[in-house]
Amino acid sequence: MPLRTLLQTAIATALLATASVSAAPAASEPLLSARDLATAARLRGAALADDPLARNGVFDLIESITTEIGQRLAGTPPADRAVDWAVAKFKALGYDKVYTEPVSFPLWTREHESAEVVAPYPQHLVVTALGHSVGTDGPLEAEVVEFASLDALKAAQPGSLTGKIAYISNRMQRFRDGHGYGMAVGARAYGPSLAARLGARALLIRSVGTDHDRLAHTGMLAYAADAPKIPAAALSNPYADLLSHMLARGKPVRVRLDLACGEHGIAHSFNVIGEIAGSDKADEVVTIGGHLDSWDLGTGAIDDAAGVAITMAAGALIHRLHLQPRRTIRVIAYMDEESGGYGGRAYADAHAAQLRQHQLGAESDFGADRIYEFNAGVKESAWPVIAQIGQVLAPLGIATVKGRGGAGEDPGEFVAKGMAWASLAQDGTRYFDWHHTANDTLDKVDPKALPQQVAAYAVLAYLAAQAPGSFGSGEMAAKK
Repeated sequence: MPLRTLLQTAIATALLATASVSAAPAASEPLLSARDLATAARLRGAALADDPLARNGVFDLIESITTEIGQRLAGTPPADRAVDWAVAKFKALGYDKVYTEPVSFPLWTREHESAEVVAPYPQHLVVTALGHSVGTDGPLEAEVVEFASLDALKAAQPGSLTGKIAYISNRMQRFRDGHGYGMAVGARAYGPSLAARLGARALLIRSVGTDHDRLAHTGMLAYAADAPKIPAAALSNPYADLLSHMLARGKPVRVRLDLACGEHGIAHSFNVIGEIAGSDKADEVVTIGGHLDSWDLGTGAIDDAAGVAITMAAGALIHRLHLQPRRTIRVIAYMDEESGGYGGRAYADAHAAQLRQHQLGAESDFGADRIYEFNAGVKESAWPVIAQIGQVLAPLGIATVKGRGGAGEDPGEFVAKGMAWASLAQDGTRYFDWHHTANDTLDKVDPKALPQQVAAYAVLAYLAAQAPGSFGSGEMAAKK
């Protein structure tokens, strides 16, 4: 989950007051029928009680991709196999239509990485290169200068880091909604170019994660066009502590950093799409999904095999109960979310002419723990229908709120063009312990938490597809 998504959430929260949603309908707004609501409640019950797809099959999907494919760095052979995997699974789940759409993006890979303190206290350090970092072109050795935060680095004097390695040591804080990520990730995104402008030869950051594990967290950086590109890597939290303890002793600390990584031209892959065909409004669509790619350190179980599996299973549950929604439900397994959001961008560009036909977009990309909150970015007159959907979600322990949240990275590309969105917020208390690390593996997924999420996405997708009116795609863009 890149920086932009967290910033969107923070901005939305600041601009809009959080409020409980009233169920009182606006007189002029057509509401969902009692029959639709009852059908959605049946979907919810099937997911929780007896449907084998929701209870076991969704975990089997996560197990399948993490075992048979593993890490899925976009543009690499495993990611190519993941495309074939997704096509086969959509077909096996009975989707009415399965197809792919092309995505192109810069290919980045890592070969090896290492770091060590060479003086005054020689020790090994655990690091990982940040996504799309340039390499060191052999070992790079220099004195380290510590900064307590990105703001402290910004305040440094020009030229003060010439020939040195900058090190940003601020620690991410743990929150249920994950907003500590947005507070910490600027060091990863913008630190490299800021340090380069000050003359630094490389940048080290404390991993953007809430764990105390010896494994480091990778993630995308954002080089500025007007700054030199310098190598950048993250230290695992215990080794960031170690380096800070050394520096606190007041002696110059020299580190040797060796990163073999970099970009290798343009790669080509695909978004994979499965559709449940609509009836009288089949040319209009509701999209749900997750991203098919992952970073290369773990097997991408929580980021984002879980999201792909949950939404695949939600769409398949609607089909399994022989329900044909009015609008087409489109489940999208996006490619290359991690290193630039190119899959979401490709989808938004390819379907820009159909903006108004996109009723609502949502994504599952925050792990595999239970959903606790429902929110949406829709026109004001559509909120009574959102409230009705919230009433069906409430027995799942999901509260409906107004005025916070965000669309997610992949649908966010289309939201920027004016698509209405919804969000089912997962509990992220543990998510950043494993996010973008080698610890992102199947054992972090609680099978007992998955049926609730399948139920929620099935209810949301079905009722959005049934809604008699529009949620405002295209209309909201026109008012900006």
